[in-house]
Amino acid sequence: MQKRSGGILSRLVSGSLGGMRDALEKLIDLPRNIKQACLLLLDMVFVSVAMYAAVAFRYGHLNFHLGPIEIGAGIVTLLFSAIIFLRLGLYRAVIRFMGQQAIWAIITAVSYSTLVLGAVVFFTRAEVPRSTPFFYWVLAMLAIGGSRLSVRAYYQAKLRSMSENVLIYGAGESGRQLLTALNHGDQYRAVAFVDDNPGLQRSVINGLQVARPEDMEHLIAAHDITQVLLAIPSASPDRRKEIINSLVGLPVYVRTVPKINELVAGRASVNQIRDVDLDDLLGREPVPPHPELIDRCITGKVVMVTGAGGSIGSELCRQILTSGPRELVLLDNSEYALYNIERELRELIETTGVDADMVALLGSVQDERRLESIYRTFDVQTVYHAAAYKHVPIVEYNIAEGVANNVFGTWYAAEAARKAGVETFVLVSTDKAVRPTNIMGASKRFAEMILQGLAKNGPRTRFCMVRFGNVLGSSGSVVPLFREQIEAGGPVTVTHPEVSRYFMSITEAAQLVLQASAMGTGGDVFVLDMGEPVRIVDLARRMIRLSGYEMDHDTHVGEHIDVQFIGLRPGEKLHEELLLGSNVAGTGHPMIMRAEEECLPYEQMHARLMELMHYCDAIDCTGITSVLNEAVSGFGGHEVRFDHLWRKQGTKALAASSAAVSNIKELFPDKT
Repeated sequence: MQKRSGGILSRLVSGSLGGMRDALEKLIDLPRNIKQACLLLLDMVFVSVAMYAAVAFRYGHLNFHLGPIEIGAGIVTLLFSAIIFLRLGLYRAVIRFMGQQAIWAIITAVSYSTLVLGAVVFFTRAEVPRSTPFFYWVLAMLAIGGSRLSVRAYYQAKLRSMSENVLIYGAGESGRQLLTALNHGDQYRAVAFVDDNPGLQRSVINGLQVARPEDMEHLIAAHDITQVLLAIPSASPDRRKEIINSLVGLPVYVRTVPKINELVAGRASVNQIRDVDLDDLLGREPVPPHPELIDRCITGKVVMVTGAGGSIGSELCRQILTSGPRELVLLDNSEYALYNIERELRELIETTGVDADMVALLGSVQDERRLESIYRTFDVQTVYHAAAYKHVPIVEYNIAEGVANNVFGTWYAAEAARKAGVETFVLVSTDKAVRPTNIMGASKRFAEMILQGLAKNGPRTRFCMVRFGNVLGSSGSVVPLFREQIEAGGPVTVTHPEVSRYFMSITEAAQLVLQASAMGTGGDVFVLDMGEPVRIVDLARRMIRLSGYEMDHDTHVGEHIDVQFIGLRPGEKLHEELLLGSNVAGTGHPMIMRAEEECLPYEQMHARLMELMHYCDAIDCTGITSVLNEAVSGFGGHEVRFDHLWRKQGTKALAASSAAVSNIKELFPDKT
């Protein structure tokens, strides 16, 4: 019987709690003006109950009589309290986000209401205990303030049940600002700070304890942490890498707030949480630029960028604008890409106040007449030639067009620059031009040789080229691909377990190109000291782990994303090189080298260009490859196997030949 009654009681309690929860949910979902009216009505009920309870508390019983004067005093207090509560803005504050100011408003409003009650009791000589206002203040505060705090606590508990638990790495000013931003949202719930400063460890900041980095694994397991948010914008690149490396082995998604220079410049705010910067994935210190070298060919000059809408071209434009050119000319054959970069640069000019003109021109680098017309019309002094097809397999599938764009586009742009008297012409090249195994690399090396030949002819134009490795984050690079594959749940595809590449950030690549233009004397090939090459599989695993996923060889329990090896694609090789030989000289920049490489005289290059043009016009991929095999060192033995048009033409030719043989057999059956 006792067990039965206990069960009934528990069901009644749980049922009543559930009913209260449902009623509260319905109240929260009401329109704001209705909620404000309901809250005012509820507060007046609290005021009435608090006045009655204050008298009852003082008497010690409920059996007391209130006359007309006492009831009138209560009604006057009720009316004035409603006016006070409205005037002090108690109903403008959103209860679920109620902060310190709202709490002080409640204290002030209840205090004024208490003063009104005391004054009314005094002037009407109501027969109530003189201590009634003091008891009323306490009871009204408990009812009015407590109800609001209870609703806020309920809502925050509901948010905590729906939000992701996170750790904030960095208990400094940025970390505290980030915590404030998170508390006003419903996506993340900060569990603790983590900081390597012993002076902050074990202290409590804004209600959160500051833990040691060594405690992170325990915190992640104990609180089901899904993300670590790096709030260390002022940390040095080396320190950021140390912290990120320490987090790679943990089953959490690592994200970051913007760096200090972006925060100071106003380009970002602390609450803009984003993925770890590509620079942090680089694994080495970025090469610092020399501003005086960057400015030498830009400041006060007319500068032109071909391929301005591409990854490198667009970053070149951004960097050039900061150096104060007299005019910036953008050229691209993609209307959409040109529209995007022009709009971005217009906004940049407005926000930074740069005093520079800018024009956006549609055009192809294979149109020599248009190029020369542009050079002469705008009096172009410096050209950065970034227009090229760079995706290795795509060029293997489109040999004639790839060679036409990369080789003849460079030749026409350089010849037009020579004829128009352009001061400096810089070619954006690639490490794939060194002993190439693919058409793209061979076409870029051929383009380099054209400029080297032109430079030896001694024109006024200084021709130079810049050679670097893969650019993190550029279109077609592995990092955006890996991020897409990770977001889709994997697998992450890598061509070969041992494939490696040199990497640099897109900012570094643009700065290298701009600095090289100042150091070139004619025919120079500049390369960046990029440290050690990075294995692609290591980069993939690093990105998987920093995204909070496990791999099949991990011991942690969690969501898994596998790395899948798909084999080298057409034209790819395991390792890239930056130099053809060992003849390397220093420059005005300690991290930039000048390579002295062999080249052919321009007359020989011109003859090969004519031969190559003939084969491109005929879409003769075998002839194109034979010319590149003869001219480009290290490219011998390349076979045409993948070009779509060439293969289709071959299939049709074979079909036509078979049909012709069949016709002959039908016409002359006896002779066949």
